[in-house]
Amino acid sequence: MVSKLNFFLETLQVILLCIYYLLEFFLSFLFARKKNIAGEIVLITGAGSGMGRLMALKFARLGAILVLWDVNLEGNKETARLARKIGAVRVHDYICDCSKRQEVYQVAAQVKKEVGDVSILINNAGIITGKMFLDTPDMLLEKSIQVNTMAHFWTIKAFVPAMVASNRGHVVTISSAAGFNGVNKMADYCTSKFAVLGLAESLALEMLAMKRNGIKSTIVCPYIVNTGMFDGCETKWPYLLPIIDPEYAVERIVSGILRNERYIFIPRSLYLFNVIKSMLPAKIVDVLYDYFGILQVMNRFKGRTTKTEDYKYQTKAIKPPSSLD
Repeated sequence: MVSKLNFFLETLQVILLCIYYLLEFFLSFLFARKKNIAGEIVLITGAGSGMGRLMALKFARLGAILVLWDVNLEGNKETARLARKIGAVRVHDYICDCSKRQEVYQVAAQVKKEVGDVSILINNAGIITGKMFLDTPDMLLEKSIQVNTMAHFWTIKAFVPAMVASNRGHVVTISSAAGFNGVNKMADYCTSKFAVLGLAESLALEMLAMKRNGIKSTIVCPYIVNTGMFDGCETKWPYLLPIIDPEYAVERIVSGILRNERYIFIPRSLYLFNVIKSMLPAKIVDVLYDYFGILQVMNRFKGRTTKTEDYKYQTKAIKPPSSLD
């Protein structure tokens, strides 16, 4: 009898909490206060171009101390220069190949010594090959996982322990709509983005289990962002699934970070797509994939490659990925 009463009371408590948090979720879009990050140390990987650069400039305007990581020396220096130009007082740029564990740990130690403990970690660096899976060389498949997934392991291991010790911090994971939905010619990319989404969710739950509620998690899942990384990709119905303007994407991401949002889907219609996928029979989902143009989105993919990455991959005698960001 006691166990039945406990079950009833705990279930009622959970239902009431769910209703409360659901109301909080909807009201947060109207009334949630944004946290002040002036003076916070923000580390952004892949800061030398694309969304990484735009996020750096956005955080610079908010008074953050910037730590910029990239393998592209020239691109990273340019981001630092632009940040200082708009008034950033403290900008620290480092060359780091985030796919290399020891290099991450080495540069992380340098950051801690020269700047301090990172309070907002943004894992943004990523690559895409854009080939059919069976046509993709093994070394490029491995590189996709190393850059897009394993790099998150090493940066989290390097910087999150200090957050745990102080019960204060924020881990931002740039995943993708391809982290929820498979796409042809993106098998390695989707694998890597599914993986980091699972990592971010698991890490957030570990913080909850450890009662480290001061450490926040934000998982970003955008559709195709027009940074050059996905040049050539087309969308069939731009009203439903538009190619995302990078300025808009970064505004949405930074706003979500300041509000401690757990998930950020860009555009918001992706919320509906994920619900549909989980509820409908697989054959209906296949029909909808074709209808929305998902099967054709990569047909004219060109992407982009930086000179720095071209050189690095050529020295390893393998073909470079089609695009890097």
